[in-house]
Amino acid sequence: MHLNFRAIDATDQAVWSALFNEYWPDYYTWWSADGVTRRPSYLAGLTAIKRYMPELVPLYQEACDWTGDNDLQARFLSHYKPPAYMSSCSQAVWHGESPLLIRNYDYNPHAFDSLILRTRWQGRTVLGTADCLLGLVDGINDLGLCVSLTFGGRTVVGDGFGVPLLLRYVLQTCESAIQAAEALARIPTHMSYNVTVLDVTGEYRTVQMAPDRTAVVTNAAVATNHQTGFQWHQETRFTATVERERYLLQRLSLRADTEQAFTQAFLRAPLYSSAFAEGFGTLYTAAYKPEELTMRLLWPGASWNHSLAVFENSSITIKVPGDS
Repeated sequence: MHLNFRAIDATDQAVWSALFNEYWPDYYTWWSADGVTRRPSYLAGLTAIKRYMPELVPLYQEACDWTGDNDLQARFLSHYKPPAYMSSCSQAVWHGESPLLIRNYDYNPHAFDSLILRTRWQGRTVLGTADCLLGLVDGINDLGLCVSLTFGGRTVVGDGFGVPLLLRYVLQTCESAIQAAEALARIPTHMSYNVTVLDVTGEYRTVQMAPDRTAVVTNAAVATNHQTGFQWHQETRFTATVERERYLLQRLSLRADTEQAFTQAFLRAPLYSSAFAEGFGTLYTAAYKPEELTMRLLWPGASWNHSLAVFENSSITIKVPGDS
């Protein structure tokens, strides 16, 4: 199997709209799989955004306009109470002369957009890996604030937002890791996620978010797929979340890894996963450098560099290792 990654400057509204129309049939199939009536109304989604992310309301309403003011598409774009979904993932902050936020994104290759977007909305430039076009699973803004997520390992579903919209909100509105952590801690999420933020000063936080309990803001430099007091033993065994966390903590605390050595560790077991058939293979490794405003995507034997300041549309095709 091959994944065709595209990096696109979506500053132009027409470009973003064309991409949304391209992806919409698959989005709709996923979003409506258990019935359209299970998804909140446009008014419910708008009301929730106004309450928790008011600065994002103009962007949300513009995005609705860009898709033709279609009711179903507007409800989808709110990311409010979406269907349940799970990923795996590992992420860490490397403390070097130039701090680095690095992560593996482990997910189903058949349900992945394979799309890197640069946007310039509301006076803020953002570069990251897109999810549902408006959201992000990792990214960086023009102030050097970086963010990425891992699944938190709990199956509880509640009344909140899909976390990719929260990452968009943070990158659109926040300037520091502390400010981003405070925002993430107060916004409800529909499932459990660990979100790590790193800013240009080297300050970082990891926020353990959940729909049924108060968010926990930590100074953890590592996040995998569990949270304080986790109990999902089947998922723990399957994704080796504890093993991956201990491995990363040991590399950070017991070894004097260079940036290259630490980055390369993400391309090997136990961090790199070949469980593509089960929907948890490593689709890419992303390394963000806040001081340089850069994003580097890596795979075994390949890399792809992007700069937020100097960006060019491009593409790369990756053979998924271990997949037939």
